[in-house]
Amino acid sequence: MENIHAKRLDAGLLEYLQEALSALDDPRLSGLTLTKVHCSKGKYHAQAYIDGAFLNAEERAESLKALKKATSLLKAHVLQVSGWFKCPNFVFMIDESLEQQQRLDALFARIRAQ
Repeated sequence: MENIHAKRLDAGLLEYLQEALSALDDPRLSGLTLTKVHCSKGKYHAQAYIDGAFLNAEERAESLKALKKATSLLKAHVLQVSGWFKCPNFVFMIDESLEQQQRLDALFARIRAQ
């Protein structure tokens, strides 16, 4: 079971990153929505998941590439607003759990219809 401190850290990091993304001038990034963030125990690494439901494969690749370039700006923002001594290294990924849930819902609907 995850402890409350870890969940609070993840929630805070999610909020800081979403705030930083919306403040960027790049329209590819400012419109992205983060679904969840998971930070490692010592705050060394964090996995940030992006909602890719409205992005095609090319837009997903472009968004991930742009996020990689903007990482230093995102880290600077997180350090500034959080007051932390260090900021984790970010790895951005597309969150496919929402799409999987939609596929399952559609499958169950077809099963019920039969």
